[in-house]
Amino acid sequence: MAFWKQLGLTVVLAVAALIGWARFVPASQPWLERAGLLQPMRDLGLIPGAEETPAQTGAKGGPAGGGNRGGAAVVVAAAPQQVVLNDVIAAIGSARGARSVVVQAEVDGQVTAIHAAPGDMVTAGQVLAELDSEAAQISLDRAALILADAMATSVRVDQLKARGAATDLQVQDADLALKTAQLQHREAEFELSRHRVLAPIAGSIGLLGIEVGDRLSEGAEITRIEDRSSLIVDFRVPERIVARLRTGDPVQAVALADPALVLEGSISALDNRVDEASRTLMVQAAIENQADRLRAGMAFSITLTFTGATHPAVDPLAIQWGSAGSFVWVVRDGKAAQVPARIVQRNSDSVLIEADLQPGDLVVTEGVQALRPGAEVTVAPLDGAALLPVVQRG
Repeated sequence: MAFWKQLGLTVVLAVAALIGWARFVPASQPWLERAGLLQPMRDLGLIPGAEETPAQTGAKGGPAGGGNRGGAAVVVAAAPQQVVLNDVIAAIGSARGARSVVVQAEVDGQVTAIHAAPGDMVTAGQVLAELDSEAAQISLDRAALILADAMATSVRVDQLKARGAATDLQVQDADLALKTAQLQHREAEFELSRHRVLAPIAGSIGLLGIEVGDRLSEGAEITRIEDRSSLIVDFRVPERIVARLRTGDPVQAVALADPALVLEGSISALDNRVDEASRTLMVQAAIENQADRLRAGMAFSITLTFTGATHPAVDPLAIQWGSAGSFVWVVRDGKAAQVPARIVQRNSDSVLIEADLQPGDLVVTEGVQALRPGAEVTVAPLDGAALLPVVQRG
């Protein structure tokens, strides 16, 4: 017995819901008609007949607080605002320092001293480490002796030449020996300098891969120096916006590790071709690293915003749906008109649409269930003030 009671209650609730849907949602009638239920429901008086006027429908129940004024349907309507369409592109990218250099040993040698520690800030040309340089120092000392002897010989030959005791050939040989000695001395100085590991750029020292006493070979990696005064974020954008990108365009970056940290930056470089596989373009953006809070390798969410055309913005409640798609009801010359509306963008508090709106049109947000095309309409004032008609903006 309980089963049949529950079944009967379920059927009653379903019928009531169907009647309510048919009475208050005009878009439901095409569906009911295809199902063969529309005309039987009209014959039983469950929903208004097709011959009933909008005034009669409004008399049965208009919008909240509306009622019937002179036989016209009472609605709440407002003039649409003209809002600029924003095209927002979001991408994920990885950051690196503005400059980054791997420091390597230039010669073979044993580490004799280390003058930097991980995390230190260094300047360009600062000595980071030293390698055993005794052999190079000996070569430099030998070159210095040869140079001193060549200089003395050159002076002596010049004096003899002035007294007529030396030939031009002897003078040329002395000059050649002096220049050769000078080059050898410069070469020895250069070889000695290569035993000192210098910072090629200013920045932060990374982890050191050496210890005093280690034997290094030429090309061995010692550390990495990262200039993170600003970061470069590499990311990709779809090819449809390539023509709209320019160097210097602003971007907004959010560190995935700290969503509360929102940074401003700008596009610093664009690749010269679109990747054929992904149909995307590589873009680089520069972001200031204030207070040295960020590190190379961090992931960022990059947002680019492009300003587009202006569109009418309406309340989300104004959007209605029918068999032909979305539309809005407007009050035009005191009567209701159904205007097709294509949704361009949904925002939190408004919807941007493409619609053939005319100057003076008011878009209905409440009372749409009482409207029919051509029906007389009374607009209920908002906060006791009469609504202003829509103003066409250029």
